[in-house]
Amino acid sequence: MLQKLRAKKGQKGFTLIELMIVVAIIGILAAIAIPNFLTYQKKSKSSEAKTCIGGIKTSQLSFAAEKDHHAVCAPLVANPPNTNKQIWPAQGACGGFDSIGWRPAGDVYYLYECSTGADANGNPAVCISAKSDLDGDSIFGAFGFATDVATIATTTTVATPVTKNSQVEDLAPGQY
Repeated sequence: MLQKLRAKKGQKGFTLIELMIVVAIIGILAAIAIPNFLTYQKKSKSSEAKTCIGGIKTSQLSFAAEKDHHAVCAPLVANPPNTNKQIWPAQGACGGFDSIGWRPAGDVYYLYECSTGADANGNPAVCISAKSDLDGDSIFGAFGFATDVATIATTTTVATPVTKNSQVEDLAPGQY
């Protein structure tokens, strides 16, 4: 019976040391890959803000062409969303966003707002902002767009001035 439990000479297989080395290598690769994956995941979530600001901009410009002013779109909640998506309110409960005819395709990670005014020539101007804390570190990531940076450059939820005229700008680079 004892003979059967002992390994036969020439038997193939891995030693315990070899298996421990493989497990260690997999652990090192995972330690490198997981943080990079999480960073790419946050970057992909932040693309929502750029896309939605572009849609809001188009809706605001259409609204202004028809009404000769932009619509003020207040934030729909008191606090910006964090790592979880937030349900966009039902049609009719979105104030200025309903008046410009803009609605996101689904739930959102960001808090959106539009402030309005006029440029130096009296033409309507708008500043659109998006703010969120995707990584839960209490430091907000923000994006902004302004049609006239000299007149309107901030909203109440994002105090960082938008410096690029007519381009969506990352107002907090490296923050999510």
